[in-house]
Amino acid sequence: MKRRIALVSGHFAPSNLVGAHRARLWSRYLPEFGWEPVVVTGDPAKYEERPDPDLERLVPAGLEVVHAATLSTRPIRLVGDIGVRAFWGCYRALSSMAKAGQLDFVLVTIPSNYLAPVGRLLHLRRGVPFGIDYQDPWVNRWPGIEVPFSRAWASYRLASLLEPWSVRDAALITGMAPGYVAGMLERNPDVARRSVLAYMSMGSAPEDYALVRDLQRKPFLFQPGDGHFHLIYAGALLPAGLVVLDAFLAGLRALREQAPQAASRLRVHFVGTGSSPDDPQGHRVLPRAEAAGVADMVSEHPHRIGYVDTLGHLMQSDGVLVLGSTERHYTPSKVFQAILSERPLFALLHEESTAVTMIRQAGAGEVLTLTDQALPDPATTATALLAFLERPAHSAGTADRSCFEAYSARESTRLLAEALDRALAGRKTG
Repeated sequence: MKRRIALVSGHFAPSNLVGAHRARLWSRYLPEFGWEPVVVTGDPAKYEERPDPDLERLVPAGLEVVHAATLSTRPIRLVGDIGVRAFWGCYRALSSMAKAGQLDFVLVTIPSNYLAPVGRLLHLRRGVPFGIDYQDPWVNRWPGIEVPFSRAWASYRLASLLEPWSVRDAALITGMAPGYVAGMLERNPDVARRSVLAYMSMGSAPEDYALVRDLQRKPFLFQPGDGHFHLIYAGALLPAGLVVLDAFLAGLRALREQAPQAASRLRVHFVGTGSSPDDPQGHRVLPRAEAAGVADMVSEHPHRIGYVDTLGHLMQSDGVLVLGSTERHYTPSKVFQAILSERPLFALLHEESTAVTMIRQAGAGEVLTLTDQALPDPATTATALLAFLERPAHSAGTADRSCFEAYSARESTRLLAEALDRALAGRKTG
């Protein structure tokens, strides 16, 4: 008999935010490993971000999705975070299921961080074991937290209060990689001793690409086969990733000086990199490209496009660009989509990122590594780019997929199910 788990995610399909995919991908494979999922999420009619209706085609058939009551931001926007606006609705939905004996476990995936306390609250009220999944670290020392009463200052202090309360009594703590939860475990040693700990990457599902192929949409950011080499970066830019972007742009400038003919073929497209998901004027890359003197080689579509359209653009590009961060724990989820696109990757990643080994083992592309203190110099980046451009026979379609399987969404779900089994067994014997 399958055990029933509630996956609590502030955003879910048709949300176009990357955090919505964790619950979607897990829910596809959990039944295979003895767990029946139900997704508890906010009301999509109350999302602030532009939805992507195509994503609903990727939700597993028959999956129960509970859209909890969510406060609107109209006509007055008191708070934007979906975790705050949907908190009470999610709690009431979970409490109702728990009271009816319909829940064996609750796993809250964050962000939204403000949904995290719902797991422990339900545990205290109904006795249901719970866990928290870290897609990003919760307590971060972002720039500006030293300024009293600033937004960053308030967010940091609120996180410092909420996190220890929320993780206490957790039966399970999961994360994209150990670094995502390392700080929390240091601050909360009792959690480190008593909770089951497990780490699994986001992964990606081949079924997503099957839909993209069936739709056969043409890309609108570039024209395939026009004589240019189209390299595409799709996804947000983190604050700690801006210096990596600058290093790449410096490499573009060096490439033009070193091999102008090859550089004239290269077009680098950035999409979804803006200051806001839906702001077509929120450019963050173009100003830096202009400062580096390579604006003619770069285009930026700052607001997000649909997930299905994003995959389509990756599949019809000549190469996929992956830029990491100076944070050691950061493993870009976009690596999984890039590998499954079967296009060669060009990546700049921290040497301790798990994605470095993933790409190299799969033979999926070129990786330049960086550290907290040192970035690849422009000449090194230019040389690597030139080699990448001059190897047209190189294709990630010949990548070792057996290596990649270890990082697939199915394998991620298998690891989660094993951790859930251990967490549940520990609660029964504890």
